Amino acid sequence: MRAGQHKKKKKPWLRVTGIVLLVLLVGIGIYGFSVYKSLTNAVETMHQPLDRKSDKRDAEVSLTNKQPFSALILGVDQRKGDKGRSDTMIVLTVNPNNNSVKMLSIPRDTRTEIVGHGTVDKINHAYAFGNEEMAMNTAENFLDIPIDYYIKVNMEGFKDIIDAVGGITVNNDLDFSQGGYHFPKGQVTLDGKKALAYTRMRHEDPRGDFGRQIRQREIIKGILREGASLSSLTKYQSIFSALGNNVRTNLSFDQMMDIQKNYKSAANNVEQMSIKGNGTMINKIYYYIVPDAEKQRIQNELKAQLELK
Repeated sequence: MRAGQHKKKKKPWLRVTGIVLLVLLVGIGIYGFSVYKSLTNAVETMHQPLDRKSDKRDAEVSLTNKQPFSALILGVDQRKGDKGRSDTMIVLTVNPNNNSVKMLSIPRDTRTEIVGHGTVDKINHAYAFGNEEMAMNTAENFLDIPIDYYIKVNMEGFKDIIDAVGGITVNNDLDFSQGGYHFPKGQVTLDGKKALAYTRMRHEDPRGDFGRQIRQREIIKGILREGASLSSLTKYQSIFSALGNNVRTNLSFDQMMDIQKNYKSAANNVEQMSIKGNGTMINKIYYYIVPDAEKQRIQNELKAQLELK
């Protein structure tokens, strides 16, 4: 590994967090006044609106009319006295017409224009420079698609969300150890801490990032299964509490209910996308460079998913 490269551990499991919110919206539902009250309290805590309009849409996306939409997931390490930085950025594009969700992980070191800051830098610096709005504008410019919503997750509390659904079961295809835990082949039950270790492992896997993506998909499937199961309905208070404590979004309660009503089946078909590029050193700083042809390929696929001209 080159000097200065990846000083902090990547958190590839961050893409799971946006799916957790979708589980809340489409998998659990509303059962009785107590559940409804807990949900509205959590949503009120999570709601953090933005006075922002995308210049890539003529009109605001209509969830009531079942239009495809996008959301930027920001995985932020928030520490006391520090607003944190977005170590990972995930773009979700949701289409109810083809019943699918596409998830694109943007490498944190991707070199691009930081919109509103007048610099070319690592894309994850956008949040540090200008919070959610600058991160959305920068991702929007990089992908050439509208970013309709954001979901910010405090990753210090990510394990609480997995623990709130009672842990998850994954089908592990590689025997390995990570973070003080041993993960044998076959079905493995994970709590929050074990899930983080499970998705962090990369160096012992001969498939590298490809193997890590397989484990990420297993985590997503596990959360979807538990979040939508009948047994999880008895855990709704802890689930809503974990989300309320660790998630912020500009989605309103009504918009979340529209998603629950109109986009339910899309959550059953989740496809992961990846960006192919090359790492390089520029002025002794490591960057991930995405070729123009690759960027165009990603943009075209996302535009098709959002049904944009």
